Amino acid sequence: MLNKVIIMGRLVKDPELRRTQSGVAVTSFRIAVDRDFKSQDGSKQADFFDVVAWRNTAEFVSKYFAKGRMAVVEGRLQTRDWTDREGGKRVATEIVADNIYFGDSKRDGAGEYGGAPAYGAPMGGGRTAPAPMDSHSDFAEIGEEDGELPF
Repeated sequence: MLNKVIIMGRLVKDPELRRTQSGVAVTSFRIAVDRDFKSQDGSKQADFFDVVAWRNTAEFVSKYFAKGRMAVVEGRLQTRDWTDREGGKRVATEIVADNIYFGDSKRDGAGEYGGAPAYGAPMGGGRTAPAPMDSHSDFAEIGEEDGELPF
């Protein structure tokens, strides 16, 4: 069986960190995801998803994310039944996050966000800057314009 969800959108409000009775960190937040198309009147539509994060991921989200911040959420879809105060049966569908990444950069936002890497993500999207060439090095840097590969 496969249950995998990946969404990218903006937080609707600030996440709130809570702890279970045994001290496990948990946070829940809502994320707005724009649809790829516009409605007949030309307006953009969005879907709103509830997300739950646990343990280190919950602490990371509550520390570095705020309302309006773009997030990429990777996790699984889960439903749970519960009874409201009036005794009515309810069903909640939410995404349980495995990993959460920044969907924007610090300079894309208003400048209020922390500059830490995403939880579970390599810094800089997995790319590293080339090391400066040492003048005493026996190696030469191959540029992208070279059409032939040396192997």
